[in-house]
Amino acid sequence: MRRAEQPCELGGVIMKGTLMRPASRAPLVSVLAAAAALSLAGCGAVVSAAPSSSSAAAFATAPASPSPSVSAAAGPGGAATPGTTPSSAPAPAELKTYTFPNGHVSFKYPADWKVELFTGAGSPTDSATATVVDTSGTEQATVYSGRVADGVSHPVTRTVYESAPVPGLAAQPAPAAHYGFYVDRMDGNATYRMHLAAGVPQPGQGSALDGIIRAGDGVILADVKFIEKPFTNDAAAKSWLAGAEGQALKALLLSISYS
Repeated sequence: MRRAEQPCELGGVIMKGTLMRPASRAPLVSVLAAAAALSLAGCGAVVSAAPSSSSAAAFATAPASPSPSVSAAAGPGGAATPGTTPSSAPAPAELKTYTFPNGHVSFKYPADWKVELFTGAGSPTDSATATVVDTSGTEQATVYSGRVADGVSHPVTRTVYESAPVPGLAAQPAPAAHYGFYVDRMDGNATYRMHLAAGVPQPGQGSALDGIIRAGDGVILADVKFIEKPFTNDAAAKSWLAGAEGQALKALLLSISYS
């Protein structure tokens, strides 16, 4: 269990604290039995990315999948010259792709972060959790691929900040996988989530969202890891989303694919 960190403001950018959720906090969708087995088993391979000059900020500027583009630079007399790249344009983000041992599920992440893969003795042989860790050693997100998953549901009032379909999972069974960032409120308590949701997150009165994505003959779950109270209010959550860390984690979730 990591030490809880309070959100801080650095240079006008809100940074969230991240750690493993405390046991007393029931996540809306989790693989509790599988996660417990994975943690206690203590076995797993560590896949480390080689250090590079890339950062979460660079990852945040990159699209989830490559797409052609035409840029313009100022030519003689200030006129734009199509097809040329300004010298001030940022270098393409340096990314790595992680693929699960099953060969089906993969995602992209900043090249200077790393991925740790954990499997448990009590889990099916093709079930595993990939934990994404940034350069400071902070666990930022988990992606699970396997056959065992549990969901929970309870009434909430939801405020949705953002959602979008995940292109690499579009061919999988409905409800379609969506990236979502929102807050659920119940009995005066706020639970922030950035994760893959089964279907489009809807604002207003509803039930806690199932994050179990059906893919092939298994399931996928993917969550960004927050401390219990990462943001003081909606404005702070939106500021974090617009920053480098928020955009990097959004891009990671949107890059998840099944083949």
